[in-house]
Amino acid sequence: MASGFLMEVCVDSVESAMNAERGGAGRLELCSSLLEGGTTPSMGVLQVVKQCVQIPVFVMIRPRGGDFLYSDREVEVMKADIRLAKLHGADGLVLGALTEDGHIETELCMALLAVCRPLPVTFHRAFDMVHDPVMALETLITLGFERVLTSGCDSSALEGLPLIKRLTEQAKNRIVVMPGGGITERNLQRILEGSGAAEFHCSARSARDSGMKFRNTCVAMGAALSHSEYSLKVTDVAKVRALNAIAKNVL
Repeated sequence: MASGFLMEVCVDSVESAMNAERGGAGRLELCSSLLEGGTTPSMGVLQVVKQCVQIPVFVMIRPRGGDFLYSDREVEVMKADIRLAKLHGADGLVLGALTEDGHIETELCMALLAVCRPLPVTFHRAFDMVHDPVMALETLITLGFERVLTSGCDSSALEGLPLIKRLTEQAKNRIVVMPGGGITERNLQRILEGSGAAEFHCSARSARDSGMKFRNTCVAMGAALSHSEYSLKVTDVAKVRALNAIAKNVL
């Protein structure tokens, strides 16, 4: 953070991780299933990413897409994934859990944080689904989370900018409030200047055409509305560099 800010790039592959580092990212959030908002990556991906990059790698601990209300069995999976991520070199962890009425699930978060120790932990965008973000932030501070990733409880960080600014002021350096959600070269300056944030989160991806010559366009591997198997989303070095340059100019 020598330059006054830290850019975290969300990646789901070794190639994207390497591209993010080349572009100037200060930290990676490693996950799978970005179309679902990110789930726990395979330990194979983590192992190889750790061999290929020097910057810190924070691992998403989220057993499935959907809501953040977890069953006892899902909690066991989360604990097992935390232990494995630590074993395979994770530098930090990213997780979150809510109660059915939209509050932070304090008892579960305490239990998960205990398994995470001594690694730093980010509370992810489950925060954007809470009933009372001001109260929720105080809960996260009390629990000992190092940072919270948020779009300001709105569709994007730009839309949620007023709340992000309010939360940053409320935090008073007790927790890092990290804007994320729809951040691009077009809006980063407004978000950083408007929020006072010292860290931000982005994916900076571009579509790349598959190398496959033979293509069966009648078959889709995922849901009917999912993206084509013949288009890959990969972190774009040029986009990361551009975001990096904008942030340095602002801060």
